[in-house]
Order: sequence, then C-alpha cells, then structure tokens
Amino acid sequence: MTLTAAFRAAKIPRALPPKRGEAAASGDPSAGAAKGKAPPPWCVYLISSSRIPRTYVGVTTDFPRRLRQHNGELKGGAKAASAGRPWNLACLVEGFVSKSEACEFESKWKNISRKMSRKRTEPSVESVLQHRQAALSKVETSMDCIHLQIKWHSS
Repeated sequence: MTLTAAFRAAKIPRALPPKRGEAAASGDPSAGAAKGKAPPPWCVYLISSSRIPRTYVGVTTDFPRRLRQHNGELKGGAKAASAGRPWNLACLVEGFVSKSEACEFESKWKNISRKMSRKRTEPSVESVLQHRQAALSKVETSMDCIHLQIKWHSS
C-alpha cells in the first residue's frame, strides 16, 4: 500500500450533532471546549502615563478590564505600572491567533524598544511614544503582521 492510499483509507472523524438545547460548535477544532465558545481574542496594548513620560506594553484578552486594573480601579494591575497612574490607551494591536503569538509580539516590541537608542533630551510623553512607535515599525518588519490591526489612539 502506498502512502497516498493509506491517507485515502484513513477515516475522517466527524463531529457528533449537538445535544438538544446546545448550540452547534463552529467546527473549528481550536474553539474552546466549554459550550462551543470560541477562545477569547488576544491583543497587545501600549498605555501611556498622563503624569510622567512612561509607557507600558502588555497582553490581554480584555483590555478595558486590564486598563482598570492598571489604574487601580480593580485588583490585579502590574506593579511596574502603578507609578504612572492614570494610564491612557496609546495603541492596541488586535488579530492574534493565539496567546503565544501575542506574547511573542509583546516580547519583541519590548526588547526592540530597550535596545534602540534614545535621544539625549529631556524625555516627554510624545518622545516616549515616538520611541515605541519606531520600535513597533521594526517589529512589523521582523514578523508576519499582515493579519494584525494596529490602532493608534490620540489622548
């Protein structure tokens, strides 16, 4: 038997029809097992302090909740972000297919930002955001980002 014939002979598993009262699953095997729900979409965000020239890059599935955490309204914000409160959204990157892809993007953005040289002037919120934007442009050239939506927000 040839390899091709072996693949033709293999049975394709079929999904069972939904039980009474359950919604049909999307057919996507990566969809969450709990009640046929799709996994939450991951995003990478950049927030900027409204008090000091500082930014923070993070990853989440629920940005509004995460921003409230950073601003101290809800429990669980990152300790590194507490000094810059209140925070405002500067950039939101959406469209990641998995948590690992979002985390890889976040890590590259942070690492490139750290390694890039900065102007030797007094930092301002605008200059810090320009630095992050330049780093993001380098991330876009180093990764396949065609499927991502990058939205910059003015404060």
